[in-house]
Amino acid sequence: MDQLKSCLEDLDHIGIAVSDLAEVIKTLRTAFDAEPEFLEKVTDQKVNIAGYRFGDTSVEYFEPLTEESPILKFLEKRGNGIHHLAFRVKNIREKLSELEAKGFRLVDPQPRTGAEGKKIAFLHPESFNGILIELCEY
Repeated sequence: MDQLKSCLEDLDHIGIAVSDLAEVIKTLRTAFDAEPEFLEKVTDQKVNIAGYRFGDTSVEYFEPLTEESPILKFLEKRGNGIHHLAFRVKNIREKLSELEAKGFRLVDPQPRTGAEGKKIAFLHPESFNGILIELCEY
């Protein structure tokens, strides 16, 4: 566990794919009086995102923007649900190079811009026991 803590700063957020973002916002508002901290359209990833902070934990709910969104394929296969875990790192480019050198499969060999202007990159689930991992750098 100490090795994990040494290379990852913290859990940044849990990403949850949903088919109807407006319905999720309505449900969280009604049930918990919770309002999104941010609403954002990330055209590069073809998603609309509603970000919530619950104490020290963040949850990003996202829905597909277009028929070409990779999230649509996820939803068709699995329905609404947890899509990925996102961890903060200090230097995303360095971490990606390090992981690639160790033989891990990367979805994104170079970082791209994600929600809230973060640099992000995804790591392939085949290399991480079936779990899609996102790295984030603020």
